[in-house]
Amino acid sequence: MATLMQQLEGTVQFIRSKTQTQTKIGIILGSGLGNLSNQIAADLEIPYGEIPHFPVSTVEGHKGRLIFGQLGGKQVLVMAGRFHFYEGYTAQQVAYPVRVMRMLGVETLLLSNAAGGVQDKMQVGDLMIINDHISLFTINPLLGKNEDGLGTRFPDMSEPYSKDLIQKVQAIAAKNNIPLKQGVYTGVTGPTFETRAEYRLIHALGGDAVGMSTVQETIAAKHCGMDVFAISVITDIGIREEENTITHEEVLQAAKDAEPKLTLLFSELVASL
Repeated sequence: MATLMQQLEGTVQFIRSKTQTQTKIGIILGSGLGNLSNQIAADLEIPYGEIPHFPVSTVEGHKGRLIFGQLGGKQVLVMAGRFHFYEGYTAQQVAYPVRVMRMLGVETLLLSNAAGGVQDKMQVGDLMIINDHISLFTINPLLGKNEDGLGTRFPDMSEPYSKDLIQKVQAIAAKNNIPLKQGVYTGVTGPTFETRAEYRLIHALGGDAVGMSTVQETIAAKHCGMDVFAISVITDIGIREEENTITHEEVLQAAKDAEPKLTLLFSELVASL
């Protein structure tokens, strides 16, 4: 069986056979945010199913394409659709595309996701910059033999999300009158939405939002030396008085409604890099 590094090298070789385009900026689009990819002037699109060793996204709202193109006047590499632990993939498989991006030359990774609001200050439709995360409820993608060619055995996680990138986005938002929240993202496995007791626990731990992605990608990105920026669209409120339920359709709609603001932030951030 091929080692992880052999698989990565095979994937990169295949992609390089399609394009020699160089880019230092990678973007991963989350649930309901795939239409942001329509703002990219695409030079090449590769369906995940054609890429050796790549997982295939199975979730509604995830298109499943690797896109090379232009955004904000810069060359970008975009994943329109991501992979989740709850789909049955291992944590390593979830992190695999991030490592591919790094081996293709990406130095800065921008992440978006749909998340549930936990703190009282959160409302549906809010954009929340992630300034830290809680990963205790997910499987770490670095478990097992360390690949020294990717990064150190014990990577530092004191600043998982770049303060410099956060400041840039705050300035862009202020200039365009886009209100932003900032907080801690709590990663969980899913696919069930959280119980009321679980929301209360996350609230007590200091989590501002909760979701089923991003954390494993961030860990893998930091392991291999990338700068990370991440933002959540608050698509539902977890702690609430009324006896209503959360549906995936509502999550997708809330994410879609927030797309224009998110597109502007990402476009201008990319332009500033």
